[in-house]
Amino acid sequence: MEQRVLGRTGQPVSVVGLGTWQLGADWGEVREEDAFAVLDAAVEAGVSFLDTADVYGDGRSEQLIGRFLRERADQLPGLTVATKFGRRVEQLPEHYSLANFRAWADRSRSNLGTERLDLVQLHCPPTAVFADDEVFDGLDTLVSEGRIAAYGVSVETCAQALTAIARPGVASVQIILNPFRLKPLDEVLPAARAAGVGVIARVPLASGLLSGRYTKDTVFPQSDHRTYNRDGSAFDQGETFSGVDFATGVDAAVEFGELAPAGATPAQTALRWIIQQPGVSTVIPGARSPEQARANAAAAGLPPLPDTTLAAVRELYDRRLRDQVHTRW
Repeated sequence: MEQRVLGRTGQPVSVVGLGTWQLGADWGEVREEDAFAVLDAAVEAGVSFLDTADVYGDGRSEQLIGRFLRERADQLPGLTVATKFGRRVEQLPEHYSLANFRAWADRSRSNLGTERLDLVQLHCPPTAVFADDEVFDGLDTLVSEGRIAAYGVSVETCAQALTAIARPGVASVQIILNPFRLKPLDEVLPAARAAGVGVIARVPLASGLLSGRYTKDTVFPQSDHRTYNRDGSAFDQGETFSGVDFATGVDAAVEFGELAPAGATPAQTALRWIIQQPGVSTVIPGARSPEQARANAAAAGLPPLPDTTLAAVRELYDRRLRDQVHTRW
């Protein structure tokens, strides 16, 4: 699979990675053997970048990845694992302190079974955190102490991303980017490219909408975070379904599916679209099965989408979705 350097980490990573929120069982129950099967399938398909967080299953995702790394250490050359911290406490700026950073990093190091974390990302912190010099001084300290190799940020808004990109120590920015969320193309991706900051594209399938599997009658299981409230009132609306209301998203997904080239699924088409955006380092779809992991990885090998398809994606966004999301995040 194609490898791209992940910004200021200097590390090559696969252009399709694996997001592992689902391994924490926040998207429905996932047995350990199924989690290991997904990880095996992804790595065998060429994935060399895993993204997790300390809050996914309150550490379960990290722990499963740690076991996977230990049991298959001789088979995993060049695997990069990124984690995130900061969302296991109330989201207040004063909690982003060096003492907490050390404690959070040490917990993740224990969960993952490693002396040094490859990449730690602040996990969508309050906006004030991005402007606080002491926060980034603290992260620099973690690097100097050898607890982490590099740090980045996961953001909710383009404004937060631009603030982070301007900081010299930030190696990467993780942001929602998919055919239903185009705003990062305006300023964030060009700024990241100019600064040498990596871009990790998350929520690439708009919480599954872009897979084309859902209808307006779809009901998610109670253990799935998407089940709470379709209007977004009980979860982060900007995160789930990329901020689009469910009914509109389902209709738009039907149109998007019609753009898929022969031999490609709608999900693969969405991933291929992201891969083609200048400045993207890697995209991190999740997977609940080995088959899904392999299909996601296969998107890296698809031919580039033609200009007509790229234009059609833009037209669909402008017509159906722009008014809902473009001015908000």
